[in-house]
Amino acid sequence: VSGDVTGGTRSGSNKSMLQVLRDGGPLMYPIAGCSFLLVVFVFERAISLRRGRVIPGPFSRKFLEQLQEGLLDRDSALDLCDENRSPVSDVFAAAVKKWGKPAVEVEQAILDSGERVTNGLRRYIRLFNAISTVSPLLGLLGTVFGMISCFNTISSADAMGRPELLAGGIGEALLTTAAGLAVAIPALIAYWFFVSRVDGLVMDIDALSQQIVEVISAEAKADASRARAAKREKAADKPSEKQTERAA
Repeated sequence: VSGDVTGGTRSGSNKSMLQVLRDGGPLMYPIAGCSFLLVVFVFERAISLRRGRVIPGPFSRKFLEQLQEGLLDRDSALDLCDENRSPVSDVFAAAVKKWGKPAVEVEQAILDSGERVTNGLRRYIRLFNAISTVSPLLGLLGTVFGMISCFNTISSADAMGRPELLAGGIGEALLTTAAGLAVAIPALIAYWFFVSRVDGLVMDIDALSQQIVEVISAEAKADASRARAAKREKAADKPSEKQTERAA
């Protein structure tokens, strides 16, 4: 008896993936399709949402430094943004197009462009949420179909006093539920992870864009003009003070 049990255990553990799919019923195939989509788009989003791709460090640092030092005008700043073609450069370009306008207009342009960029960053992320919702439902439906088939088989056969028929059928029916959960849990984790990643990137883009507002808005230009005028007045006052001291 022990030899039969051991042999049955080994044969059950040595089942191939294709055999498991067949045992689980036809609904195992759409669940497998969901797992394939999950793997593909997890890799796609992991590559697309890299910080160096969304907010290139060398570009953003160089752009802001040159802008704050007065080395860029409107046209040259737009040229730099067009050359980079990253999400953060799109937001920068929208702000630069409002060069010299009131801060409210510049910030509104940043918000509008940031919303479009955010929608692009969130592309395919809803798919993870859909997979995490649909996969366990497919698994539950497969289990229900399997249980119905199992009880129909038992009722049509002489199964009285043979619980192994019922146990085997239930075990096969529960395969779809297990498979659905095995796909849904990683999909839900991926959804939370990428939503958090997008939110962090959007906050960083907004923080960098605010530095542009502080340089190119009409209020910033006026403040800079007053500061330059004050410096010139101080520079002009120094020679007169020296002349007064010499005369004294």
